[in-house]
Amino acid sequence: MNLLDPQGPVAAANSTILVDSVFIMLAIVVPTIFAILAFAFWFRASNPKARYQPHFVYSGRVEMVVWAIPALTVILLGGVAWIGSHQLDPAAPVPGTGSSVRIQAVSLDWKWLFIYPDQRIATINTLTVPAGAELNFQLTSASVMNTFFIPQLGSMIYTMNGMVTKLNLRADTEGKLKGLSAHFSGDGFPDMMFDVNVISPLAFPDWVAATAKSGAVLNEDSYRKLMQQGIEKARPSYRLEDPRLFDLIATQHIPPGPGPELLSDAGRPRSGGHDAR
Repeated sequence: MNLLDPQGPVAAANSTILVDSVFIMLAIVVPTIFAILAFAFWFRASNPKARYQPHFVYSGRVEMVVWAIPALTVILLGGVAWIGSHQLDPAAPVPGTGSSVRIQAVSLDWKWLFIYPDQRIATINTLTVPAGAELNFQLTSASVMNTFFIPQLGSMIYTMNGMVTKLNLRADTEGKLKGLSAHFSGDGFPDMMFDVNVISPLAFPDWVAATAKSGAVLNEDSYRKLMQQGIEKARPSYRLEDPRLFDLIATQHIPPGPGPELLSDAGRPRSGGHDAR
């Protein structure tokens, strides 16, 4: 999950902004450090060439330097952030090769459900995508607010109950990546990670066909079982019975889960207090 090893255009742009911001800040940090050392050396007690000016109060030149450099730094950082935030709008198209892939992601306690409505399949904690294709994500939460993030593809974005957020990405290189939840959501949060398999566009239809042969069916009944909080160690796949399932979840026709509950006494108050929930 190396942020500086991007595997797509969005992550590459994020990496560029990060590196540029660091260098802009170093442009003021490094000279300041050297100035501190230089002043300490020059104005040492044993240097007879240093002028002692106890009544020095103001210098326009010094004020110009002291205020101009930080101001330029803030302007440059602000410009980078302003331009980057507009160029990297999560809902902005990310053109790719071939047909785009629509993926609906649902954050559960504590697992990720990925629905491919056009292919009529679904997976848990595994996201398989073709290299080079535009990935159109629709994201929601079936419980508390969470965060969807694939560091090497970019654009961390929230998932919220009763809402749908949009995110467009593209993976350019075949291989295995890692995705995670970046928002604490209870005891199982550390294990709320998922695999991202970027495969050849020619291999993607074969993967879809193989997954569609799964004996497990995802419908409203099986989804309600998935909603129960727990850590999913396996990577099950399903045939999607109703392609409208995501809409039913997002519009709360299927009621959301109760949210995380304590699995042990470790987080319970010890002073006789009650759980705030």
